[in-house]
Amino acid sequence: MSKARELLRSVRNMTILRELARTDGVLDSVADLVDNFIDSQAMELCIERFRALPGGRELLEQRYPPFQPDLDALERLPEGSLGRAYAGMIRRLNYDPEFFRPRDTSTEALWLTQRIATTHDLHHVVAGFNTEAAGESGVLAITATQIGFPAFVLLNLLSGFRAFRLQPKELESISRAIAHGSRIGL
Repeated sequence: MSKARELLRSVRNMTILRELARTDGVLDSVADLVDNFIDSQAMELCIERFRALPGGRELLEQRYPPFQPDLDALERLPEGSLGRAYAGMIRRLNYDPEFFRPRDTSTEALWLTQRIATTHDLHHVVAGFNTEAAGESGVLAITATQIGFPAFVLLNLLSGFRAFRLQPKELESISRAIAHGSRIGL
């Protein structure tokens, strides 16, 4: 990667982060930030960290199709199961389980990005984080710490800075959630 290209990427990231701060985290802007890192040095390092995880190399090589939840089938699973808890959360919050930006999965970076997008809400269920700002920061911290997913690292920096400067009453809850998510990601 050329230094000029990385500088341009950084400028684009700052523009996207400014838009995220202004719009309170509109998902299209999050997807733009994720996409801006696809062919970056930071994403290459993220892939290496994922590959080093137990089973990571095999997952990257197999590139199984991203998670496509069948909520009706998941709701029929036993009470207390991960699938049923996930379906319940998605239905309760009136989320679209396929809200994520569909993408080609032909490269490791594209596949990993899609995997992270499609499994994000599972992290809420597994880790017990709610979907408020602090809970989102906690979930992002898991993946940011575990594999250094670049967009999530930046989003949590923005979240902490924003709480510090503009929402001081939120700083403690966001800081605690990021710390807890980071401990899970280790």
